Amino acid sequence: MMKKRISAALLSMGLLVTPVAGAEGDPVVRQMQSMTLREKVGQLFMIRPDALEGRFGPAELEDNSIIGTTRVSEEMKRTYANYPCGGFALFRKNIISPSQLMGFTEALHALNSCAPMLGIDEEGGRIARIANHPANFNVTKFPSMGAIAQSGDESQAFAAGKTIGAYLSAYGLDIDFAPVADVNTNPKNPVIGDRAFGDDPAVAAGMVKQVIAGLHESGAASCVKHFPGHGDTATDTHTGYAETLKTWDEISACEMIPFRAGIEAGTDFVMTAHIAAPNVTGSDEPATMSYTLLTEKLRGELGFQGLIITDALAMGAIREKYSSSQACVQCILAGADILLMPYDYFEAFDGVVQAVENGVIPESRIDESVYRVLSFKYGGQETK
Repeated sequence: MMKKRISAALLSMGLLVTPVAGAEGDPVVRQMQSMTLREKVGQLFMIRPDALEGRFGPAELEDNSIIGTTRVSEEMKRTYANYPCGGFALFRKNIISPSQLMGFTEALHALNSCAPMLGIDEEGGRIARIANHPANFNVTKFPSMGAIAQSGDESQAFAAGKTIGAYLSAYGLDIDFAPVADVNTNPKNPVIGDRAFGDDPAVAAGMVKQVIAGLHESGAASCVKHFPGHGDTATDTHTGYAETLKTWDEISACEMIPFRAGIEAGTDFVMTAHIAAPNVTGSDEPATMSYTLLTEKLRGELGFQGLIITDALAMGAIREKYSSSQACVQCILAGADILLMPYDYFEAFDGVVQAVENGVIPESRIDESVYRVLSFKYGGQETK
């Protein structure tokens, strides 16, 4: 099964997790000791493969009408050598056919010895890059998760996770950015809707657990999203600012129920939302950049020890207010492990390196996340 395995060499220091000094027997520590700062920083980024090709500018990366990168070119290899990343997120624009996808994922995994992890949005329903692709992938299509929740049958959620996990693994994909753990309580919500398991947090919790179990049984990693819950917002973070006005006590009594269930079920990743929660954090900063929410609440109170991944950092809620480098530096300081698709990857990468060199980000903070990333990869390689 592709899942995280945090080594026994981890040492808990407050709310942080760092490798034990001198743990020479730990293969992750040995790997990190041989890595340059740029190589370590690269492990914190998960990008579109298109970002490594000069023919695509940042705006073109976000344009789904443009055919994207569908193979590993020599240019990509050269760029990757200078700007290595920890993983890639694939979209419909990167997929042509079953044979092309299998060849592409194999080549991406082979880019370096720290095999890049590959993720995709395959939630079921309307968000399914492979099942809804016009090419014939001959995979089972599932209804929305909202429809599955209405059935009241948790076995349907397990079957969806198991089936989706099986075909993702077969095509060389490691991570499903699913299940959605949001509770869709706001009827004006423009982005979640039937992607969620309805508006009852207890029902959603049971369904989330079953999807995770199904994915894990088939060898795929899970990623519950969008922490601390995007279901009670009235705007879409893809286009701009969104907020929840709930207190933490109110969030704990509703939104956190399925997130806690996902953590208990062993989810590999938690994806953060770009929504503000001013009555929790005291500011309008996105949850993605909030130390209060990521480190104190998610790590501390909820006890999550897996990988915290941001939602796409090219989304309007981030891009309209922060540069790519500012956003990534703030996310790392807040406690994020993986920076998903910044608008300008090269600016973001160089900005994080510079922040470490200037002492804005302690290198120990980078090491903490690199250790988690490599532990996931080592565990995944051994168990897949």
